Amino acid sequence: MSQDITVKPGQLIERILTLELVRVTERAAVASARLRGRGNEKAADQAAVDAMRRELNKLPIDGTVVIGEGERDEAPMLFIGEKVGNKNGPKVDIAVDPLEGTTLCAKDMPGSIAVMAMAEAGTLLAAPDVYMHKIAVGPGYPTGIVDLDASPEENIHNLAKAKGVKPNEINCLVLDRPRHAELIAAIRKTGAGVRLITDGDVAGVIFTTKPDETGIDLYLGIGAAPEGVLAAGALRCIGGQMQGRLILDTEEKRARALQMGVTDPNRKYDMTDLARGDVIVAATGVTDGALLKGVNFGKDVITTETVVYRSATGTVRRIYGEHRELSKFHLD
Repeated sequence: MSQDITVKPGQLIERILTLELVRVTERAAVASARLRGRGNEKAADQAAVDAMRRELNKLPIDGTVVIGEGERDEAPMLFIGEKVGNKNGPKVDIAVDPLEGTTLCAKDMPGSIAVMAMAEAGTLLAAPDVYMHKIAVGPGYPTGIVDLDASPEENIHNLAKAKGVKPNEINCLVLDRPRHAELIAAIRKTGAGVRLITDGDVAGVIFTTKPDETGIDLYLGIGAAPEGVLAAGALRCIGGQMQGRLILDTEEKRARALQMGVTDPNRKYDMTDLARGDVIVAATGVTDGALLKGVNFGKDVITTETVVYRSATGTVRRIYGEHRELSKFHLD
């Protein structure tokens, strides 16, 4: 088993980037992957939470979970405000989604991942566990090419013009939810295509960064705010544009948000509002998907695939892991 590690503050980012942050998402992915296809979303999610929390508490950080499994009353571990790390290091913000795509994992469908982000304290948006309006596009376009307050038609036409194609050559990714019926109709009215996903909008936003490979140009719709912050962190590292607005449609939600420092319930956040400074994002595949291969349980070794992004350098690392100790001792 891994031991607590202490490093000098100046070495922290690189050490975590290459080794320790990867270990956190790897362990969460392996733990939840043991329950793939079992039909139990809560058990798979809890396994990922338990494993991620154990590994986070071994890191040389004084961390605070600002995006987590929910607020303290709803989440026993990795709740918003929870302290993690061994305290032998700098103060950092932590955003986690130990199992993005719980349904995908429970049904052994493509695209489930374990993902987290780390940044300097005070640089990740702290908000209650609510929904968020989102729009995202990949790199290479003028600033403001898409806007959360513009209509789908305007955004698609502006993007098509900037890309030098017709609107019917633009493909949009949207979560398959009844609330998106009008949005989907508006997109299709322009001639653009719609790819519907059941879960996994962190990966969905990342898809916009490589449209030639993924076929996705634009992400639109309403999803969870935690995934919005994680996705913004990833885009900060690899390029693109994103905007989001919290959906604070009850007095209770507005009051909770105010307690967490959200003074303007209608504020439109851009990518750097959601995730500032030097951000590191790590994601490990749980089930096979377009972004990452899932965990593979061999006879003597468990294999994983992880991608790590860092905003300060624009570095993207893909890490293939072989875990003999996990295979032998069933430690997750």
